[in-house]
Amino acid sequence: MDLVPVTEGGTEFLVPVQDPARAFPPGSSPVFFNPRMALSRDATTLLLRGIPLESYLDAMGATGARGIRVAGECRIPVTINDRDTLAVDVIQKNAAYAGVPAEITQCDVNLLLSSRRFDAVDLDPFGTPAPFVDAAARSARKYLFVTATDTAPLCGAHGRAGARRYFAHPVNNEYHRETGLRTLLGFIVREVVKYDRGLEPLLSFTREHAIRLHLKIHPGVRHADETLDRMGFILQCNRCFYRLEEPGLVPSGGQCTCGGKFIPIGPLYLGAINHPGVISSMLDRLPSVPLAAGKELFRLLSLLQEELPTSSHYDYHRMARSLHTSPPPIETVLRRVEDSGYRVSRAHYSGTAIKTDAPVGVLERAINGE
Repeated sequence: MDLVPVTEGGTEFLVPVQDPARAFPPGSSPVFFNPRMALSRDATTLLLRGIPLESYLDAMGATGARGIRVAGECRIPVTINDRDTLAVDVIQKNAAYAGVPAEITQCDVNLLLSSRRFDAVDLDPFGTPAPFVDAAARSARKYLFVTATDTAPLCGAHGRAGARRYFAHPVNNEYHRETGLRTLLGFIVREVVKYDRGLEPLLSFTREHAIRLHLKIHPGVRHADETLDRMGFILQCNRCFYRLEEPGLVPSGGQCTCGGKFIPIGPLYLGAINHPGVISSMLDRLPSVPLAAGKELFRLLSLLQEELPTSSHYDYHRMARSLHTSPPPIETVLRRVEDSGYRVSRAHYSGTAIKTDAPVGVLERAINGE
């Protein structure tokens, strides 16, 4: 297997040669590495520079890129695991090449997670993390980081797969990226609270075809109950744009005032998915830290800092079409809603998404210019 050096952030490491002619070049090499996930790895290393840890597990290392960066850039003791012999060989080469200390293990991830504990556990599988979350919930002492790339089941495009993997009813609507993130978070909540532990989201985002969550664990029944209280459903009218958040684990259903039927989406997490203080401290550190995608990460964190914690958004272009009008600039709509006395923001994952606590009618008038 031919390896070539790449530099990402403040770290140089080796990756297998990929075939650029393939539709998905990372899938052409015997050990997986996706350069387009550099921003995700940037975000993790930037976050961990502000968190003292005694142990961090990169549970599905592949090339070991994430774990090697954490070891070198954050000075945190790391364990990098993969069950594949070729991957372990690349990880060993990378640890030596980058000159960082790392414990390297070759083990089934659920077996490793069931036999050892780490301050932070990082799950970054190819596809769904669902089969590994229960063991990770028991292994992680303080932090649990999770990536999912099976966005079609999470966002409702493959509804049956979403039900099987996440025990949820996602719906493929205009705000499916938000509910996909919250469906994944809701699934993790249900896996964690059964061990009398609560969760606090620190940094959560969805980008391209991946969802990334950075979660802090709080032990104790009180924290578990408080976390569970943030679970619920979105009830979406099947005729109009109206929707509402309903806390609880059983949806009530019912009818909208327009006569439409409420479609329950969930169960999912209804609370805030980002911590303002954490985002602010990351923005403060960012200019002095070598990153692979610094400009993109700055823009993402800036949007997350301003983003409202509502569990859905309105696609104002879609609303404009329903109103038979041309959509004005998004900043104009945001200003009009804010001038009406309501909170409003953009969403980090879509250029036409508006998050607000305003009634639908207020947003429609803002689009119409009334």
